[in-house]
Parts: sequence; C-alpha cells; structure tokens
Amino acid sequence: MVTFLALAAAVMYGVGDFVGGAASRRAGALTVLLVSIPLGLGCTAVVAGLAGGTPTGAGLAWGFASGLASGIGFLAFYRALAMGPMSVVAPVEAMVGTVVPVAVGLGLGERPEARVLAGVALCVGAIGFVSREPGGGRVRWRITEGPGLALLAGLGFGVFFVLLHQAGDGAGLWPLVSSRAGVLLVVLLAILAARGKTTNPRAALRVKGTFALVVAAAVIDVGANVAYFRASTAGLLTVVAVLTSLYPAVTVLLARVVHGERLRAAQRFGLGMALTGVALVTLG
Repeated sequence: MVTFLALAAAVMYGVGDFVGGAASRRAGALTVLLVSIPLGLGCTAVVAGLAGGTPTGAGLAWGFASGLASGIGFLAFYRALAMGPMSVVAPVEAMVGTVVPVAVGLGLGERPEARVLAGVALCVGAIGFVSREPGGGRVRWRITEGPGLALLAGLGFGVFFVLLHQAGDGAGLWPLVSSRAGVLLVVLLAILAARGKTTNPRAALRVKGTFALVVAAAVIDVGANVAYFRASTAGLLTVVAVLTSLYPAVTVLLARVVHGERLRAAQRFGLGMALTGVALVTLG
C-alpha cells in the first residue's frame, strides 16, 4: 500500500505540473499560485475534516514549516525556469529534491534492504535523465541565476518532503492544511515584493480554459499531497520520497501523448531506469 500511495503521488504531482505549467504559460506563475493555493487550502481543509483526526500543535507546526519550504521551492523553481538553461535547472532541482530526504532518512537510521537501496539508486539516476532538456550552455553557479536557484528549489522541495514526514499521522490530515497555509504565506509575500509587476489575475484568468486548468491543478495537488503524506507516515522516507520524486517522468510522458513531443534517448533510458528501480523496490 505504501508503494502504491507513493507512486500515486508521483502520478498526480506529474499531472499537476503538466496542467499547472499549461496554466502558467497563459496567466503567469504567480497568478496561478495566487489562485490555486487558496483553492487547494480550502479543499484540503474539507478533506481533513472528513478524514477525522484531531489537530495537534506539533503536527500543525511541522506542516506549516513544510509549507514555507515548499513555497520557497515553487518560487525559486519558476524563477530558475525563467532564467534557464532548462537542461541544467530541471535535473538539478529534481536530483537535490530527492537526495535531501534520502540523506535525512539514512541519517535517522532507516536501513532499507540492499535490493531496495539499489532500486532507490536507479530511481535517483532516472530522475536526472528524464528531467534533461535539449540545449544548455554555460553554467554559472550563482544563487541569483538559474542553476543556483534550481539548487535552492531542490532544497525547498526536499525539505518539504522531510518536514511533512516528521508531522506524523496522529493529527489526521491537518498538517497538510497548515502546510498549504505556509505556501500561501510565501506566495503572498512574493506578490507584495513584486509590487504590481505580476499579471492582472482577473484579466489573465479570462483566457478561455485557464481558470479550469488552475482549478484542476489545485485539486490534483491536493490528491498528491494526501497520497504522499499517507505514504510517508506509513513507510520509509528514503523509499517514499524517491518514488514520489519520479513525477517528472509522468510530465514527460504527458507531453509526449498530448503535445506529440519526442522522447530523446536520455529520457527513454531514464524511463527504463525508473521502471527497473520501481520493480526492485516493490518486488520481493
């Protein structure tokens, strides 16, 4: 069940990124986040209420902290994509976002079987191959430029995985509610810092189909967060975080199916690595 939930989270995160990316190209990243995060917060609160459980101070605190990390990751990643190159940004973000929870899990004393560790290693490598884009160019490792921001984004998402895992399962899904509140706070602060440089939300969302994409991205993100949270509180962080981080493969496959984008040799190799790694993790 843990593996199923982690892979379900990966599928939903991948679909959510695809849908959210389509909306961002129409309305801008901050506009999409400004609308989708409150929607996601409301949906998460409803789901948490239906799921039961009693909120605890520790669970809410861990959740809120994870949301702050996730919000920073979102903003850094979108900014990094705007500065490029994509061939560096995507693999760096994906790899760092995976290595962080694996390192923390091992540091906390998790010791998966050798077979599982081999599968985890294959999945980590697969993420880098699947995320690569054509092109590239000179890489300048400054925190204010693409690669440096990608590193910051990866750290943000990796810390999100770790902190949400630490929230535990004693408080139901309420840590997810506080997590979304943390993301919303970061987005609002970013919008205030932008000082009117963002796209007008109302005008941007009037573009046909854009609002529907934003709503879909918000709902899918809620499902992904619930699946990851359930998996991470029931299984090993070193395994769950890696399986969940396979979401770029889903986005790549959707681009292939929907937009007819061709899979490059490196991406096909990465997908093969991912399937082999998942098989090693799940099969006895």
